[in-house]
Amino acid sequence: SNMPFPVTTLSREKVNSKSPQAFRIYKFKKYISAEHAQSETEGISNRPAGGGMMAVEITEEFVWQNIPPRARDSHKGTFGSVLAVAGSAFYRGAALLAAEGALRTGAGIVTLASVEPVVSAAVTRLPECCLCPCKEGAQGGIAPENVPLLRRQKATVLLLGPGLGGTAQSAARATETRTLVQQLLPGFAGAAVLDADGLNAAAQLLAEGKPFPHPAGELVVTPHPGEMARLTGLSAAALANDRAGIALRYAKAWNAVVVLKGARTVVASPDGRVCVNPTGNPGLARGGSGDVLAGMLAALLACGLPAYQAAACAVYLHGAAADHAAAKRGEYGMLPHDILPELGALFAENQR
Repeated sequence: SNMPFPVTTLSREKVNSKSPQAFRIYKFKKYISAEHAQSETEGISNRPAGGGMMAVEITEEFVWQNIPPRARDSHKGTFGSVLAVAGSAFYRGAALLAAEGALRTGAGIVTLASVEPVVSAAVTRLPECCLCPCKEGAQGGIAPENVPLLRRQKATVLLLGPGLGGTAQSAARATETRTLVQQLLPGFAGAAVLDADGLNAAAQLLAEGKPFPHPAGELVVTPHPGEMARLTGLSAAALANDRAGIALRYAKAWNAVVVLKGARTVVASPDGRVCVNPTGNPGLARGGSGDVLAGMLAALLACGLPAYQAAACAVYLHGAAADHAAAKRGEYGMLPHDILPELGALFAENQR
């Protein structure tokens, strides 16, 4: 068949760990039924005494078992390519934070597809980023007429959503963003990360009774509790009461890895695996933190990690780098872009 978005298949060893030390066990106060139990392949018992699910904390060991040292003979194609469809006149910085998050987490090529004011800023700030200038639509956002151009961009991973704009700008902007999501995600041959206004667009599609749009490869969604409430129709209180159970339920329903953000971010896979992130601090509670995370996650997918491992490693490293940033600048004073140099220090300390 004539597939849009040609994808380079990466050959690499499986990097997922089956070692029991890879996780610390964490028992949820609110139990989830045994059919939602942790997968045996994680190397921990999935039948705890209480009859509920064991969720696990992501550990540093797990992260470095899944992010291998680079082969000496590798090249940029080894580490995949990310196409970030992001940014608008209102949110120029979101696109830059996502693109730099992807470049600083090891993607071989990052292409930022956005409107002219965003690509102009990107080349100044980030000369390594490839660019795909797009025609402007409503509220200075990416117009749906760019879809054929976007489909011609070769990439192994699609990052869709940061800074696209939505109902906060105008009904017309929300409609155009929804069209981008509907036309780009289902045709994409690789893995994808859907974030921010991309998730709000998906929530509108679900509300109309349409299925969750899905690429040919794995899908990762990264909602904060407000976005998750819109996606599911649940209240913020209901979500707060059972974060792991709800993330898992919707991971299965949507056939996607769900990253439910907030303090102790939950990562849930459609195959039943669930983990909780112990890193991070309230210094992350400001606009831009999620854009950096989405870029990091897309890069780990591009480097060849399966979606669950990529998501768990990205949230752990994002939080750990934020903890270093808070130690230097304080939770009040740190900014999302301060995560990036601290991330580099973590890679260097671990010979990565």
